[in-house]
Amino acid sequence: MNCCDDSDEIQTLVIGAGQAGLSVGYYLAQKGIPFQILDASPNIGDAWRNRWDSLRLFTQARYAGLPGMNFPAEGATFPTKEQVADYLADYARRFCLPVRHNVKVDRLWTEGGRFVMTAGKHRFEAENVVVAMANYQTPSVPAFARDLNPQIVQFHSHAYRSPLQLQNGGVLVVGVGNSGAEIALEVARSHATWLSGKETAHIPWPVDSAISRYVLSRGMRFFAHHILTVKTRLGRKVRPRLLNRALPLARVKPKWLIKAGVKRVPRVTGVTGGLPTIADGRTLDVKNVIWCTGYRRDFPWIDLPIFNQNGEPIHEAGIVEKIPGMYFVGLHFLYSATSATLLGVGRDAERIVGALARRTQARKTQVSQGNIA
Repeated sequence: MNCCDDSDEIQTLVIGAGQAGLSVGYYLAQKGIPFQILDASPNIGDAWRNRWDSLRLFTQARYAGLPGMNFPAEGATFPTKEQVADYLADYARRFCLPVRHNVKVDRLWTEGGRFVMTAGKHRFEAENVVVAMANYQTPSVPAFARDLNPQIVQFHSHAYRSPLQLQNGGVLVVGVGNSGAEIALEVARSHATWLSGKETAHIPWPVDSAISRYVLSRGMRFFAHHILTVKTRLGRKVRPRLLNRALPLARVKPKWLIKAGVKRVPRVTGVTGGLPTIADGRTLDVKNVIWCTGYRRDFPWIDLPIFNQNGEPIHEAGIVEKIPGMYFVGLHFLYSATSATLLGVGRDAERIVGALARRTQARKTQVSQGNIA
């Protein structure tokens, strides 16, 4: 396949050029299925480069490689976001994956038995579509955030890069997931910091310790990758909880936050007099607010009847049975607890491309027999 190939009519469209889309592309190329990867960003790896500056993976480098290419770092280290971004760019080049950049999808629907997608003035048609991205693309901020005093600096963690973005004065970090805990710990070095939200579970041992790197982490990853799946009773039982709750804190420990001087407060319930109000009725006189409140789990550009009442796609481990030829890769707990990670996305991509290839072969057989046009 020529890595510069591009067509408005293509057998398979892959939407998203992150780790999910690139893994899907790798397996499609292996099977000789024509495809095109579309991505809204100008460069491979931008989704990682645009995260906060100090971000590191919770996954060790030995588990961070995609199919066909190991991660180029010492196995027990935790790669930085820049290392991950560079790795993804190198991966796309190595396998000559056809990625078309600056293509933001406006709408996807079916017409005449084919998928049709528009992006600006451009139109694409395909027999198969793989939506290869996580279902947390649009930052979620409570509606009352607009009532904060305009002199308060506020933004979502999606836009956070470093404490240099903050003005002098206190900082309220809203949300006690991994992002909120790590950002609160960082900004507490230079600002009085409050962390709002319900206490979450946490991994009780340091992930950087030798016993964690070489013993405990292997057991945890085996459990998450092979036991917590949609194929096991335990996996099916815990899946709804993992989909609707913040994951346990992986690197930051609650006692570290206390030691750093971070003040824990209840959840934010609204705004009074331009200041954030918390559940016990107090208002916090802060100058900065960082919303670590997650993302909306929706795909508003997909104009197909494949969503439940919560706006989440209905699928069987990534296969949309209601719309043949429609697939997802990269969703949280698509197949296992590792599905949205560098560790798990390759396995999901291989399985989905296998299903897509079988459908493609079946259609070819039907055409050759004159059963379909």
